[in-house]
Amino acid sequence: MGGIKKSAENIGELLMGDQIDNSPYRFRMNVNESLYLCTTSPLNEHEVKLLKRRTRDLYQVNMILDNLPVMRIAKQNGVNIQWTGFPIGYSPPNSNDDYIINHLKFKVLVHEYEGSGVQIIGTGEGGMGLISEADNTKVSGFEIVGFEVVPCSVKYDPEVMTKLHMYDNISSVNCPMELDKLQIIREQERITFTYEVEFVKSNIRWPSRWDAYLRMEGSRVHWFSILNSLMVITFLAGIVFVIFLRTVRRDLTRYEELDKEAQAQMNEELSGWKLVVGDVFREPNHSKLLCVMIGDGVQITGMALVTIVFAALGFMSPASRGMLLTGMIVLYLFLGIAAGYVAVRLWRTLKGTTAGWKSLSWSVACFFSGIVFVILTALNFILWGNKSTSAIPISLYFVLLSLWFCISVPLTLVGGYLGTRAEDIQYPVRTNQIPREIPARKYPSWLLVLGAGTLPFGTLFIELFFILSSIWLGRFYYVFGFLLIVLLLLIIVCAEVSLVLTYMHLCVEDWRWWWNAFFASGSVALYVFLYSINYLVFDLQSLSGPVSAILYLGYSMIMVVAVMLSTGTIGFITSFYFVHYLFSSVKID
Repeated sequence: MGGIKKSAENIGELLMGDQIDNSPYRFRMNVNESLYLCTTSPLNEHEVKLLKRRTRDLYQVNMILDNLPVMRIAKQNGVNIQWTGFPIGYSPPNSNDDYIINHLKFKVLVHEYEGSGVQIIGTGEGGMGLISEADNTKVSGFEIVGFEVVPCSVKYDPEVMTKLHMYDNISSVNCPMELDKLQIIREQERITFTYEVEFVKSNIRWPSRWDAYLRMEGSRVHWFSILNSLMVITFLAGIVFVIFLRTVRRDLTRYEELDKEAQAQMNEELSGWKLVVGDVFREPNHSKLLCVMIGDGVQITGMALVTIVFAALGFMSPASRGMLLTGMIVLYLFLGIAAGYVAVRLWRTLKGTTAGWKSLSWSVACFFSGIVFVILTALNFILWGNKSTSAIPISLYFVLLSLWFCISVPLTLVGGYLGTRAEDIQYPVRTNQIPREIPARKYPSWLLVLGAGTLPFGTLFIELFFILSSIWLGRFYYVFGFLLIVLLLLIIVCAEVSLVLTYMHLCVEDWRWWWNAFFASGSVALYVFLYSINYLVFDLQSLSGPVSAILYLGYSMIMVVAVMLSTGTIGFITSFYFVHYLFSSVKID
């Protein structure tokens, strides 16, 4: 067979640990046949333990024919459920015995076409049809539009089967149901591997062959998620409406109608947000870190929004494996210019000077990317230690470092330079030299901030389940239209939550709103992390051992940090412009 041949892979496939090799299974177009592959030598103790452990851990075999993943259809509670791939073995309930899958019944769906002038001769790695010009005569042929498998365990007589050669014909096999007719995994057993291929004509046309994989299950759940989010948005919008029209507008109107002496007298009697007018724009603690996080948040939010828009429009084909992750990386690199611009412009606003903008731009370029790099490196050492094929190759490390320091960092510096040239954001009021004392509160502000994160989490938690399932259970996620709607709703909820909470802090004369505005919406990341742990415990019971759990938690941490930076940035920017608008309406001498 010429040995194992590896398929070319893009950055996204390499990062996801996808590795495609050829297999010994032979298919001949429109030839139905049952074939013998091989018989193993007697299993030793180590091989038996390995096979039994892999079977119990629910290891899967994934195969591709003409760029279509193999699909297995199983019945659960009378409902057909589609899965990609098939298990390597079977463990009956209430039994210590394990049985290996050694016979595969493949069904290949083909569509017959007829035309002139063109001829479809196969698919490339990207899943696109390769078309060649043909003669002007009528041509016909077959397109592969489906690939299904029924996995079986069949006990063969090894003395009979060893007399056969690879690809010798055998009689067709019906999958047995009795345990004594299945191939058990135990020492000194010789396992025979066979398969059969059946070609079935189908009315499915070439452009529709991925529909079976992308068929949307549970659309009502997605609509329920969106309806739930709309209710939250309406509730918060009502609060914002009250704040703006009834409270703020009424107070400002009364304030502006008074003359200066009356205003001065009223200032002594005022309470609430109007009392912090001289402190509201005081520079927050750890202002450089805040600027760095806002810059990275803009970069992540832009990457997510553009990627999901392109995917919803159909530009990210599922046939192009790894393309989604590759696109996200490319977008993230080039959006460094936006991150540098926003961070440096905020820095100028807080400090009143451009001094230190280069250091800030470097920090922006290295903060989130550095966190991801450290986590990936730690996880990769674990994978190398366990000799896993999903470990990132050392050559890819150099590629990622080159992209980071040759594209992302320079673009972030360019964005920072543009930020130094941008127009200043002028504060509408002056800041007092002496900070105003903040009154004692009945409850700590962090409690309110943590509680605020539940509302954005209620917007995305249903969609989060489907995303986690697609990543960890090998299911296709392709309802990007729903995801785009949920993302837009999440942006609105984060903005409203942060705005309401900022106003509440100002009303109790707490002028330290900067970080509270960020974490009011950014605290949703805490609930995302808790939900990830819940998903690990109750939905990923097939994960084996502490290594798999550490990998899951490591990748979850990357997702959580990204969610925190993105949602926190949305909330902060909304609150900043709300506070700017609010105090620009106040007349102060």
